[in-house]
Amino acid sequence: MASSPCGGGNFDCGLEIQTRSVEQTLIPLVSQITTLINHKDKLKKTEKTLRAIQRVGQAVSVAVGRFVAVGEAIAAENEDLKDEMGLACFEARRAGTAIAQLTDVSSLEQCEGDGRSTVFSDRTGMVKAARMLLSSVTKVLVLADCIVIKQIISSRNKVLVTLEQLERVSTFQEFVQIFSQFGNEMVEFAHLTGDRQNDLKDEKKRARMAAARAVLEKCTMMLLTASKTCLRHPDCESARINKEAVFQRMRLALEQVIEIVTDTRSDGEAKALPVSIYAGIKDFKVKVEGLRDSLCCVSCEAVAAQLEALMEKTEDFTDSAYTSHEQRETIIQLCQITRQETKQLINTWRHAQQSLKAKEATDEMELSILKTCQSISDLRRELHKVAVGRATELLKLHSDHLVLKALKASGGDGNLEAVADYAGTLTEHKEQLVETCRLLCHISGTEPLEITCIHAEETFRVIGPQIISAAQTLALHPTSKIAKENLDVFCEAWESQLCDMAILLKEINDVFEGRRGDKKTFLSLPRPGHSANLKTVKAAKLDAEEQTTIAKLGLELCLFTSDVDSEVERWDEQDHEMVRLCQIISSMAYSMYLFTRGEGLLKTTLDLFHQAEVLSDQGLQLCHILHSLSTQLLDEDRILILSETEKLSDACQQLQVCAKTPVQGKSAIFQKVDSSIQNTKGILTVVVYLLPICNKLIRKCKSERSCVASPQHWREKQLNTTVSEETLNGKGSNGFGVKSLEQHMASLTFLESK
Repeated sequence: MASSPCGGGNFDCGLEIQTRSVEQTLIPLVSQITTLINHKDKLKKTEKTLRAIQRVGQAVSVAVGRFVAVGEAIAAENEDLKDEMGLACFEARRAGTAIAQLTDVSSLEQCEGDGRSTVFSDRTGMVKAARMLLSSVTKVLVLADCIVIKQIISSRNKVLVTLEQLERVSTFQEFVQIFSQFGNEMVEFAHLTGDRQNDLKDEKKRARMAAARAVLEKCTMMLLTASKTCLRHPDCESARINKEAVFQRMRLALEQVIEIVTDTRSDGEAKALPVSIYAGIKDFKVKVEGLRDSLCCVSCEAVAAQLEALMEKTEDFTDSAYTSHEQRETIIQLCQITRQETKQLINTWRHAQQSLKAKEATDEMELSILKTCQSISDLRRELHKVAVGRATELLKLHSDHLVLKALKASGGDGNLEAVADYAGTLTEHKEQLVETCRLLCHISGTEPLEITCIHAEETFRVIGPQIISAAQTLALHPTSKIAKENLDVFCEAWESQLCDMAILLKEINDVFEGRRGDKKTFLSLPRPGHSANLKTVKAAKLDAEEQTTIAKLGLELCLFTSDVDSEVERWDEQDHEMVRLCQIISSMAYSMYLFTRGEGLLKTTLDLFHQAEVLSDQGLQLCHILHSLSTQLLDEDRILILSETEKLSDACQQLQVCAKTPVQGKSAIFQKVDSSIQNTKGILTVVVYLLPICNKLIRKCKSERSCVASPQHWREKQLNTTVSEETLNGKGSNGFGVKSLEQHMASLTFLESK
């Protein structure tokens, strides 16, 4: 998190901020307080300046008042946090009031005559109030975040209780009833953990959460079919083994989710990832290159020991039965070269410590450092080539899924001997894939990809035996439809993991070649060939005078983004498309505000104009959503929404025309910057007005539908909403993708009835 504008320390005041939502909530407040504190000591106290300072101070005070009201409401509903939250809210309100008083400079002469402190006369008081405000607001946000964590834990506990009930059921009727409850609880857990995953700041935690949720997604369907098979064939040992493995894996995944959100482990110890070769090489190169400036501060024994630890890890490649003789010889040769270069470097380092000829010693050291780094890079390149080549071959080999098809056919024929033969082949394939995932982990290039490799390795290790037990069950009961369905589900999970491995392989290659995949962000910077007007507009930066002139307009834009964010937070449906678009528009507008301050990622006017063009596109998409909403409304409400939609559309088109119109000359470019920000402000004005209205209307529509519709119709709508096609394909951000859950539920009553 950025440092405090008050100077010194982090403004989280010792509270760790783990989520992006908390961080993003604080950014506008930090920016506004920075504006107040970082004014020039000899600032001209014109009427415009005084009004601007007072407006910012009042905006901070009003925003804090609204914020504290929400915090106090949360405190009232959560007894265990009531005292702590109440104190933080009290401090925030007091600090907001102090800032409002210090910025009440509308009549500066009267203030000075009364001896009352202002932001001009009591800068220390302003800094103190700012620190208290940021500290208390951060604490309120972190405490509110604790409530979200409690909700996830509570949801997990409900799932665990129902999971235990499912494991003990003995009749189909009881199973149908409990699984229906379990499905609803899993959907709730999916939404909570999906939101949390997207909100986490730490990439490693996001990757671990994604892995745990992927396990829960696949295991939910496995649990259904494995349990049905066990109920249908209660004396079948292979069916029991198959079912127990699913339940055990679900419990481990649920526990992992809680470890991530609470940042603790059940055994009280932190689980450290094994050090991969890529991480070891990275650390080794840092130490080697650090020798340039620290001849007397580095232990050559430590460098040599770290190299040997790296060489030991390469044995995962050289000891593998699947590594060719040529590849093994190449790796061993590169390891030997790296050892030799490192030994030479250490000798040169020792000589440099004793040498009186500093210039010659420095040149020899530089050459040795370069040779050592080159040799270790050559080794990494070869290891990458071996691991990626192996993975590519395996994916090609398994693309036809011949072994899975043979297991299904043999099981359906009741041929236990053939099932045993193909089970041996699948076990060999599993071992190859597990080892390949381990090698990919060594060269993955980033910690999140390393975690994904570990997840893939574990998935192949677990699903392989489960497919075999499901095939054995089918072979023992070849006419059982549910046993066949169960085997199909496990085979689909294997095929799905192979697809995931292909994606993982591409991402690892992208990192190795320096092509990190562009993640979807709200900020859209210009890219070559992206916009038609890039060549006709010359990029420029505003000079100091223009920056000062545009800053006031930018501040108004910032206040509007805060209003949009406040209104968005009031929505119950945070995953609604309208909320998503408004968040994107607000984020883009905020980056334009940072441009007016000479900050942020928009460095030139060309960047700003492109950002404005993309923002207008998002606004027009919002218009489309609003049109769709209007079709569900009655006359009066529909007319209001259509009227405001027309205003929004006009504002977006004006911004688009402004952004695309090429201009020449300093004055014209500045005028275009001014118009772009004015038009953006116009868009935000309409958005701020529409958000609470649409929220109210959508609630009203949902309420009317739920009251008028029959219970059966309502249930169908719930199922369709919960298990949408998008979610089934794994595209939804919150659902587990519980595939065709309602179809399986419906089929339970007809299970093997004939």
